[in-house]
Amino acid sequence: MKEGEIALAGVPQADNQLKVRPILLLRELPPYNDFLVCGISSQTHKCVEGFDEIIFANDPDFVSSGLITDSVIRLGFLAVIPPGRIIGSIGEISFNRYKLLLRRLSNYLIQKI
Repeated sequence: MKEGEIALAGVPQADNQLKVRPILLLRELPPYNDFLVCGISSQTHKCVEGFDEIIFANDPDFVSSGLITDSVIRLGFLAVIPPGRIIGSIGEISFNRYKLLLRRLSNYLIQKI
């Protein structure tokens, strides 16, 4: 598994249940190699403009993503997932989209400091 990949994993939900969902592996974290991930949803109407990112079926990296429909990469839905809970990779997004998402998240985290 590597950063920038889209994978399937058991992700904690609001009711504390685990649900298998697509995730984007944002960063591998020390010391246990857990991953900071964000959720991916087909509910594109929940996209936060200028923060989240919609990947459309006609985008150049859509086929390589492994997704099956237009989806929103939700930077506001973060989790730390141990490698053992990751079922497997289904694809990856472009390096440029990956960098854009990391920049958006880091800019958000440091704004107004």
